[in-house]
Amino acid sequence: MSQAFVKEEEEQWLHDIQPTVHALIIYLTRQNNGIRVNEKSNFISNESARSVHEMSNGLCYTHNDEGKWAILL
Repeated sequence: MSQAFVKEEEEQWLHDIQPTVHALIIYLTRQNNGIRVNEKSNFISNESARSVHEMSNGLCYTHNDEGKWAILL
């Protein structure tokens, strides 16, 4: 088969998406096979004084020192 007809799927990483909640929801929904992921709550972390977004996939997300999305552990 000719390589000209094969398109590789471009993988996008969490730290590559825009630092908006809307972009996070779109990314997480795509990663969840199209099943919508919503924001359950948001709060300010006492430890880091950063905004934390609890999502319906069971994980919390925040911005790191570079302003990019990261999973809060």
